[in-house]
Amino acid sequence: MSSAVPHVVVVINPVSATGKRGAIGSRVADAFKARGFAVTALLEQDAASLATALARVLSTRPDAVIAVGGDGLVHLVVEQLVGTEIPLGLIPTGTGNDFARGLGVSLHVDEALRATLRRLSTEALARGRTVDTGLILGQGVSQPFVGALSAGFDAAVNKLTNRMVWPRGRARYILAVLIELVRLRSRKYRMLVDGDELETSGILVSIANNSSFGGGIKIVPDARLDDGFLDLFIVSKISRIQFLLFFPRVFRGTHTSIPEVTIRRVTEVTVECEGVTGFADGEEVGALPLTVRVVPKSLRVLA
Repeated sequence: MSSAVPHVVVVINPVSATGKRGAIGSRVADAFKARGFAVTALLEQDAASLATALARVLSTRPDAVIAVGGDGLVHLVVEQLVGTEIPLGLIPTGTGNDFARGLGVSLHVDEALRATLRRLSTEALARGRTVDTGLILGQGVSQPFVGALSAGFDAAVNKLTNRMVWPRGRARYILAVLIELVRLRSRKYRMLVDGDELETSGILVSIANNSSFGGGIKIVPDARLDDGFLDLFIVSKISRIQFLLFFPRVFRGTHTSIPEVTIRRVTEVTVECEGVTGFADGEEVGALPLTVRVVPKSLRVLA
């Protein structure tokens, strides 16, 4: 570690900073203090203030950052941690927690906290683990992500899910899928995939680093966070009835054999489609066209 008294930054989801999950954040900070760590707890009321506070404290080169929240918070933190060698620990308290799932982090707060405390030692940091991230580039956009870029029906579902306050977890995503199904339509995509031009009509295009989104929906079940590749996932034109038959198989990861599904390992994709906005890790990024490339071994994690 970088000092005799190791310094840990505990970042707490600003949406829940004054509620139950905020109390969990305080409990996490207290647990690190009890183990002798110097702790900076960041509890801000909005994402912009939290990002500013995090940038300020990262300039002091802490030994680790612990994110207490879900994939939205991870997205905010990773944007500043990529390439810094400062490791990220997760205490998942969010709606989907898909990055935690991909890393094998327990979704039970106490178990995740105990495991993080064990791993935050000189020996564990020396061994370490690094994972890949994706980088999104576009007009005015330069954004890392850990999960997936959504650019179709899945993006519309993300947008609706972000506006919903009920239900929690996977059920919220499923409800959004059923609502958006009414507006389901095929779109024409133009892509440059590792130098190869591709044109296709489809309802869903996603470029994934992680295997799941939406709270454990196994969109690309064989994706790995540390294989040096992203996975391009395309669902071609299908009817609403076909989609309703197809969708349940995604939860089991058995949809990959369906003829309308294409999965390809890639390192860089540019995707273009009129009227589509991309979402990464559930957060709005910007309008297509966007370029996505893998950045291998660019994030250290305590997992």
